[in-house]
Amino acid sequence: MPGVEVLAEAEWRKRAAAHRQRMRRFTGPHRERKQRGEAHPVLDFLFTYYSYRPARLEEWHPGPGVVLLGGAEYLGRPGYVADAGGARLHPTALPRLAPTARFVRTLLTATAARTPRLSCFGLHEWAMVYRSPAPRHAAVPLRLGAAGTDAVVEALPVHCTHHDAFRFFTPAARPRNAVAPARDDQVEHEQPGCLHATMDLYKWAYKLAPATPADLVAECFELAAEVRELDMRASPYDLADRGYAPVRIETPEGRAEYARAQQGFAERATPLRTRLLDLCTTLTERTNGTLAHI
Repeated sequence: MPGVEVLAEAEWRKRAAAHRQRMRRFTGPHRERKQRGEAHPVLDFLFTYYSYRPARLEEWHPGPGVVLLGGAEYLGRPGYVADAGGARLHPTALPRLAPTARFVRTLLTATAARTPRLSCFGLHEWAMVYRSPAPRHAAVPLRLGAAGTDAVVEALPVHCTHHDAFRFFTPAARPRNAVAPARDDQVEHEQPGCLHATMDLYKWAYKLAPATPADLVAECFELAAEVRELDMRASPYDLADRGYAPVRIETPEGRAEYARAQQGFAERATPLRTRLLDLCTTLTERTNGTLAHI
């Protein structure tokens, strides 16, 4: 079958087991914390702000154009069709994903075309507690105290381009932002230096599931987990007792450290964004009324 990969049952089951094990490094501890009623100010974000359930994250899917020999169990799942004595995920069986794929392709294309901005220094987290009597992570102390935190926001330019970060700014902080990004103009503001735009590659990967190959979901998730650490290390919160050394963006050295890390994450995000764009093309291109094969 031209353009179609055929996997023996032993091979795809091996890949599925490896994926589950890979993701359980994250989902296992999360489940244990949840059973104990224990909140985590850094890692919970990956399972609350991002709404993909741990069980779904552990699921393995090959992506379009792969036949799973002996994979009859997949035939009851959305997007799968019978093929060559097995099962194959085929885009024509997932028409509901086409509108999402069109939006994601537009957004990621616009993001990729822009030069990364490396001068926000993670001030979005500071702006979320600026002049607030009730910080979002109330159980975690502020490194510089309330007054010191406010002083940093007032001393540095605030330029957050991510609408979902901006919407959590305190009322006092919102007028300080250089732009007012909203969901309706997300395509006009998103840029590849933004930590949240990089983390959101994970969101777009699971929004396109089950068409997204599991290894791409895993890579986007793992990158999001690393980015989240920087996000909170550069925040106003004191997380040292949890093993997160601060990136002191209130100093020139800390801002330089943040920008270097931001650049590195932007570079690592580029191939993942490209793969997601390719997937979006697969889900939206039509030839004679049929979605194109990859």
